[in-house]
Amino acid sequence: MLPSRVIDIPRQHLTPLELAITESSPEALVVSLAAGKWTATSVTKAFLRRAAMAQRLTNCIYELLPDQAISQARNLDDYFAEHGKPSGPLHGLPISVEAHTGLKGRDKAAGFVGWLGRKSTEDASVVKIPLEAGAVIYARTTEPQGLMALESRSNITGTTTNPHNTATSAGGPSGGESALIALRGSPLGIGSDIGGSIRSPAANCGLYGLKPSTGRLPFIGISAYAIGCETILGAIGPMSSTLGGIDLFTKTVLGSKPWLSDPLLHPIPWRDHESHIHQDGRNLVVGVMWSDGTVTPAPAVTRGLTEVVERLKLVPGIGVIEWKPFQQKAALEILLYTPDGGEAFRRHLELSGEPYAPLTAWTMRDAPGIEKLSFQGVWDWTFKREVFRYTYLQAPEMDVILCPAYPIPAPLHDTSRYWGYTSIWNLLDYPGVVFPVTKLDPERDDKDITYIPRNEFDSWCYENYNPQRQRDVPVSLQLVAKRLEEEKLLQALKEIKHKIGLPFVDCLA
Repeated sequence: MLPSRVIDIPRQHLTPLELAITESSPEALVVSLAAGKWTATSVTKAFLRRAAMAQRLTNCIYELLPDQAISQARNLDDYFAEHGKPSGPLHGLPISVEAHTGLKGRDKAAGFVGWLGRKSTEDASVVKIPLEAGAVIYARTTEPQGLMALESRSNITGTTTNPHNTATSAGGPSGGESALIALRGSPLGIGSDIGGSIRSPAANCGLYGLKPSTGRLPFIGISAYAIGCETILGAIGPMSSTLGGIDLFTKTVLGSKPWLSDPLLHPIPWRDHESHIHQDGRNLVVGVMWSDGTVTPAPAVTRGLTEVVERLKLVPGIGVIEWKPFQQKAALEILLYTPDGGEAFRRHLELSGEPYAPLTAWTMRDAPGIEKLSFQGVWDWTFKREVFRYTYLQAPEMDVILCPAYPIPAPLHDTSRYWGYTSIWNLLDYPGVVFPVTKLDPERDDKDITYIPRNEFDSWCYENYNPQRQRDVPVSLQLVAKRLEEEKLLQALKEIKHKIGLPFVDCLA
């Protein structure tokens, strides 16, 4: 019988070479591959083997692609042998993708049993670009029913578990990605985010995950039931065990000028000059949001945030201010994922007769505020959204906001009902990046038995915080910048990470 913590198990069964390859960072891998230290074939095979182990341990794989991946890797090795140089900036780097990311000829069920058999006619744009840069696509990862839950459970693949503690959730929809990367079965993955779907899994599994503003990275070729609905738009972004992996992917995609073939994208290249925060001689100003005023973070999250803030206050060149949540209750009421009252989601389930999964039943049917709007209702809602975006900024001197990514560390299965700490930034279309800080300590992070919850959501999260059952899981935080300021956001995190020595505990050790 497997233990609850399975993060170390692959290390016991891999060769020294496989360990060296799979535990290298993405940025180190591309250097080794470009120098000819390792072949693309050996790297691909090592990750395929470790991914197979990750599947056995956490049920994170939707589909492995060994024949396609090895064939592609051999072609890359032939190119290197002939030309004496890599084929592109991602030469030989294995990349995993969430299952609803289009791959030519592959299933695009998007978590619905009734969609099985539908095939993608071509690769998604966000896949084409890495392939042209020399990457190897070798694994597709699990996702939730209809992509609409912060946990990866569906009637197609079952439940994906967190390798730090299999009693807890790996997050969702990109939960297969987070479990695979945490087990070092992937150096870099592509996820999607419409309410926390990259950041929740990254936080649960102790990874780095970037949700950019919409229109920055290409979305064409992604399968989802709500494509075309613009009340809240989704975004594509990278997930990695290192911040350097996030940087590598984002710069490579934007370096291809994807807006030349996709009119939905902003024609904005990577702006290195705008990532230098101190270029005007002033401090980096970090606004700290301790709570969103609706759900109080659990002791483990507050401890992680406190440790970061205390160290930041000692760093010259970084200013720390309090950031008060702005109309969070109103924001939660404005958030609208089901303008049709959940009817389309229900119809897709009825194609096969599959039942609702526990969390999608809550998200798409039972949560407060679900209603079917008229055309006028959608127009009125859109106006409220735009007014909220306009009035949100209260302190223009703030560069980034530091806040929780979720009220509690990796939640127990079927309990992830509150998405306010991530979805607020989808509503505003602000970029956000999640990063690991420390680990939950059952002794230091014990439950406050004197706390009185302030509302239904607060009570739910309080009741489902159990530091004994959640032991060993990472404690992660979130950094947010203003719309389309991805460069500033990542540079700010690099500076914070370097200056205070993040993470304080190696969450993937």
